[in-house]
Amino acid sequence: MKAFSISHYKKNSELQLVDVPEPIVREDEVLVEIYAASVNLLDSKIKSGEFKLILPYKMPLILGHDVAGVIIKVGSKVKNFKVGDEIYARPSDFHIGTFAEFISINEKDIALKPKNLTMEEATSIPLVGLTAWQALVEKSNIQKGQKVFIQAGSGGVGTFAIQLAKYLGATVATTASEKSFNFLKNLGADVLIDYKTQNFEEVLIDYDVVLNSQDSKTLEKSFEVVKSQGKIISISGPPTPVFAEEFNLPWYVKFATKLLSSKVRKRAKKQNVNYSFLFMKADGKQLTEITKLIESGKIKSVIDKVFAFENTNDAVRYVESGRAKGKVVIKMK
Repeated sequence: MKAFSISHYKKNSELQLVDVPEPIVREDEVLVEIYAASVNLLDSKIKSGEFKLILPYKMPLILGHDVAGVIIKVGSKVKNFKVGDEIYARPSDFHIGTFAEFISINEKDIALKPKNLTMEEATSIPLVGLTAWQALVEKSNIQKGQKVFIQAGSGGVGTFAIQLAKYLGATVATTASEKSFNFLKNLGADVLIDYKTQNFEEVLIDYDVVLNSQDSKTLEKSFEVVKSQGKIISISGPPTPVFAEEFNLPWYVKFATKLLSSKVRKRAKKQNVNYSFLFMKADGKQLTEITKLIESGKIKSVIDKVFAFENTNDAVRYVESGRAKGKVVIKMK
């Protein structure tokens, strides 16, 4: 099969189009013919080596964390899916590789594709949908009437998280450029802050939850808008010892997370704020819950551009440019 892979960590490097054997299907896996994949910043961060301590991948490595396609083979112990099922998934770490024609995925990571979405729309959902779900439902347990600040609203996670927070009954604030305001209002944003001309810490006060996806300076400012006993969940770091423990990382990584997050954890303790780092996990059951929201019209997919498979490098570059509104998709068929 054809696939796009890397042979070593390097920033701004091109993915190589290679011919590799079709994946082996284990007893608890399904073989999926890929119809569409989507690109995430996580792909670029892995490519550049940013996550090599957390995710020490063996090379060569096929990238890609989102898939929509059709099951063409099932392992002997697969119970919930059959050949011909249209599915979507975020394959689990160390089992990624959706920039390819086929992939084998553990059945616990997959869900039936929402009936009202095309393959391209469906593949835009898993990683960002699960990230938002794990941040806002699992970690934050958002209740009706709470105030939630979602940074970078027009990005992949932002566009999904705004819709989910609104569905959960929250008042939603976000940052974006002014030209995205109408688009984000339609997704459910209540308070819109132009990051080019306004400082969010001067506008927002007493927020229950902050979803931080930006740099360390933005994270520091986030402490100025969150209330006592509120929560800051960061998907951009710094990782904490709790996260290192959960992921069962080596002692030296645990030690590194202790150092990296010490300043943030001290501030959180001083302000009586709950700070946590989220590295989302594959979860087919949660994805099935997300499917229900999509099929009932509560959440829609937001796609900026669709690229042909042979133009995968262009798709990755476009995501790296930071200009995408919503998701960038690669179409195989």
